[in-house]
Amino acid sequence: MKSRLALVPLALTMLAAPALAQGQAFDVETATRAYLDTLQGAARAKSDAYFEGGYWVILWGALVSFLADALLLRFALSARLRDWAARRFKRTGMVVWATAALYVLWGMIVTFPWTVYTGFVRERQYGLMNQQFGGWLGDQATGAVISLVLMPLLITAIYAVIRRFPGNWWMLGTGVVLGFVLLGALIAPVYIAPLFNKYTELPAGPVRDRIVAMAQSRGVPSEHIYLFDASKQTKRISANVSGLGPTIRISLNDNLLNRTTLPETAAVMGHEMGHYVLGHVWRSILVLSLLAGAILFVIARVAPALIARYGARWGVRDLADPASMPVIGMLIAVLGLLATPVTNTLIRVNESEADAFGLDVAREPDGFALTAMKLSEYRKIEPGPIEEMLFFDHPSGATRVRMAMQWKKDHVPSAQMVTPPPMVQEQPAPQ
Repeated sequence: MKSRLALVPLALTMLAAPALAQGQAFDVETATRAYLDTLQGAARAKSDAYFEGGYWVILWGALVSFLADALLLRFALSARLRDWAARRFKRTGMVVWATAALYVLWGMIVTFPWTVYTGFVRERQYGLMNQQFGGWLGDQATGAVISLVLMPLLITAIYAVIRRFPGNWWMLGTGVVLGFVLLGALIAPVYIAPLFNKYTELPAGPVRDRIVAMAQSRGVPSEHIYLFDASKQTKRISANVSGLGPTIRISLNDNLLNRTTLPETAAVMGHEMGHYVLGHVWRSILVLSLLAGAILFVIARVAPALIARYGARWGVRDLADPASMPVIGMLIAVLGLLATPVTNTLIRVNESEADAFGLDVAREPDGFALTAMKLSEYRKIEPGPIEEMLFFDHPSGATRVRMAMQWKKDHVPSAQMVTPPPMVQEQPAPQ
């Protein structure tokens, strides 16, 4: 693939850049408003509707998961799954594994209509999905196979801990969860992500040179920079620094490469490097593990009480019985929903810190603001403060643009007001 700058005429690149508004003293709020006002009318209404609808998706998703587990208990189906596994395997661990595999498969089948709506129909409705149903279904099948391999192993390990350490299993269970998270972070970039997208080395050119220069200035590994073909699935722009230890890599998707100018690309990649330099992967793993520990602690207290009261009706003997999986699943659905503001805040704080880092390393405040506006095609741009705290796992577009303009005022001598280009709504690629 040739460099974007080799493909796009210089005149078009100049038109895409913000135009200087001469003679205006730089004011942060005025500069911020100039960017925010480029998203108006039907485009802004669609963005708000999509994101606000996502609030209900969170709630209904938890309810769908809860009901899938409730059906297993109401009709004693989890006990039947356990009994089926017990007739075929003698070792307790294998009985748990087989029950877990059937439990995971049940969840996939029962919630599939909801998955189709949220993952395909809704995305197509709002113009964010480039795939046809066949391609999307293929990706879902791949994800299902991965889940059917990994999830039963995790569940089997948790139940082994419950059997052997019934008094404090939740503490050791947290360690098990941490181990699986670390393993996933290590292997995902090399073995899992390529199952969904094709990864190739970013070609030599101005984009790669800029990324390498920024990476080297902050000690980020830059031997390999990968480009992946996300445009076959979505119109969203994205990039990441992923992996642990030997699997660390910089990746950006082709939407970012094709839909942004060099200053915008640099701003995004500077942000992603911030996650690496600031240790956000390790911080997130630590905090989320502590949150998982808190959830397991509550389950260790509540689940046995539920089983003592309703277990005979459900066919569940005790917590160590693999038929108790739906009990744990229902509690995870409820507690996970309640923990949403906590997880959102953790991620949002990390993202804000990475934003500040990216502005410092890329020094492209207007490029950063332009990218924030593109992301606002599907993220509500100006939420209220409580709304942003509860539902946003990234800073809103308004927050990000304002940060960029404040950085510009503080760090760019004789900062100039600009007239941002109007937002251009990209259409899904034809299939």
